[in-house]
Amino acid sequence: MCVMWGDALRLLFNDGYRALLGARAHDDAVLMGQPFRAVWPELADPVGPLLDDALRGNATGAVEDHPFTVQRNGYPEQIHVTFFTSPIHDDDGAIAGLLVTCVETTARVASRRERDDAMERLRLLDEIGEATRVASEPRAIMEEATRLLGEHLGVTRVAYADLEPDNDRFTIRHDWRVPGAISTAGVYSLDLFGSRATQNLRIGRTLVINDVDRELAPGDGDGMFNSIGIKAIICCPLVKGGRLVAMMAVHQVHPRQWTSEDLALVEAVVERCWAHIERVRSTEALREADRHKSEFLAVLAHELRNPLAPIRNGLELLRLGGGGSDVVAKVGGMMDRQLSHMTHLINDLLDIARVSSGKIVLHREAADLNRIAAAAVEASMPAIEAAGHDLEVQLPPEPLPIEADTVRISQVIGNLLTNAAKYTPRNGRIRVAAHADGDIAVITVTDNGIGIPAESLDAVFDMFTQVARHMERSNGGLGIGLSLVRRLVALHGGTATAASPGAGQGSTFTIRLPLAGTAAPLAEPSPSARAATRRLRILIADDNVDAAHSLSDLLALDGHDTRVAADGAAALDVAAQFQPEVVFLDIGMPGMDGYETARRLRGVPGLDGVRLAALTGWGAAEDRARSRAAGFDHHLLKPAVPAEVNAVLAEA
Repeated sequence: MCVMWGDALRLLFNDGYRALLGARAHDDAVLMGQPFRAVWPELADPVGPLLDDALRGNATGAVEDHPFTVQRNGYPEQIHVTFFTSPIHDDDGAIAGLLVTCVETTARVASRRERDDAMERLRLLDEIGEATRVASEPRAIMEEATRLLGEHLGVTRVAYADLEPDNDRFTIRHDWRVPGAISTAGVYSLDLFGSRATQNLRIGRTLVINDVDRELAPGDGDGMFNSIGIKAIICCPLVKGGRLVAMMAVHQVHPRQWTSEDLALVEAVVERCWAHIERVRSTEALREADRHKSEFLAVLAHELRNPLAPIRNGLELLRLGGGGSDVVAKVGGMMDRQLSHMTHLINDLLDIARVSSGKIVLHREAADLNRIAAAAVEASMPAIEAAGHDLEVQLPPEPLPIEADTVRISQVIGNLLTNAAKYTPRNGRIRVAAHADGDIAVITVTDNGIGIPAESLDAVFDMFTQVARHMERSNGGLGIGLSLVRRLVALHGGTATAASPGAGQGSTFTIRLPLAGTAAPLAEPSPSARAATRRLRILIADDNVDAAHSLSDLLALDGHDTRVAADGAAALDVAAQFQPEVVFLDIGMPGMDGYETARRLRGVPGLDGVRLAALTGWGAAEDRARSRAAGFDHHLLKPAVPAEVNAVLAEA
């Protein structure tokens, strides 16, 4: 406490008052008895009139946490003081001085402010969380989060940005800004921040600039900020899984001393904002995947049903036409085409399932890409000629050696040619070209068909996607062919890309595969095995009675002696008496399956040399390995084509 005596308010103080004096207290003998205005010159204007008024009898009472700016330690600092002033009377009852009781409350006020600020930050984060929790799209989350943060900090602009897949560019999706401030939405290079800042951002270190002109060297990011009139910035990066994924930036048009609380708040907001945005994006992705799945199932039902109508009509024609040779030839050709179409659809489904689950096995060999392409062209010619297209093939005279599964790469090129034929109007043009580009083999398939909109160029490789469907034109198919192309090429260490000037302007698909050191000639397709000339005893076991009897009838036409069994137990009984030389076994029979039946057949007396062929819809590598382990000599995928059946018989 202190006493201020007389009109000059001469200061008399106790030891407790010394702490308030700060560095001035080192010479308290000089200060003692000095006028208040001489001891505290910086308080003469704000406090002097109040004390003079108290001397006139107007008591001040208690004043709590009053702010003062003082220079007690040689520099300006703001302190808070709670004080109470009471008059001191002389013997005549007149006011001769003042008794002032005072306590410095700077620390208490700061603590209360920190608590209040923390509560305000929590309230803001809760408000952002509530506003974004109910949002159904990413932009709404960005709008609310940036607005609430910007208004709380009193800044010029708050921007939210996603990193692009190349991790070198970022896109500001949305920015909140005060009236009159320009929008910064757009795509930018991280290099604009300057090399030092960019490196820090990539590792998740927040960029804090209080004064652009004083802290940034010319050419080290100052140009970007000055171009939009920004003098202070916080840019908070968000790193997930070791990769920069998003950023939130706070801009101020004048220099500003950012506090640690400001930084913590921005970091908390960008974390919450990103989490909510990813949640919404994940929900959207699941919803889109579900829509694609439903659309795919509808297309699958349609595509599998389509061949059934002409097959059923063909059967009716055979019944009504009396089986004349002309009718049989015409109907037989039609049925063969429709069954081939169904088989192609089912094989695509199986292939994409194997690739997706990582169960596909590549049988790599040295090969010439030119010869693979030529074989794919030959196989695709029926579809191309049926649509009246002109086909141009440009293959280099020198080999393009690759290490590849020739069947799968032929399938890739065939799928591209089939797509080109399908999505090009009649009498169109298709070109296949190949060349070497350094150590890369490049093959392109170009058409002048319906083209691809720019926004769909990458989506055409997504599962269950048909660009044509989006263009109100459907040419059949399941929308998995191009997805299979990209995945098979990726398994070979290559890439598959699409390019198009736009809708109605054709498209080009490019496959890039690594070249091998040397090329080995592509093996010629082996000629179809002929049926054995001698008469064979053949047993067919299949719970699908129609499938078993139809195969039996076909084999009987070639002069073979056949028997049919509907399950594994019956097959064992028939085999013991019939002593077959060849057995075709369905794997998925009820009760005793084909694997167990095969193992038991190997133990039947007299069947030491029998040839066992599995008939199944499962063709993955582990399925073939399992059939070999059970004692099968051959593994045929349903429906088995005559050439495959004849190959089995030729080895009997």
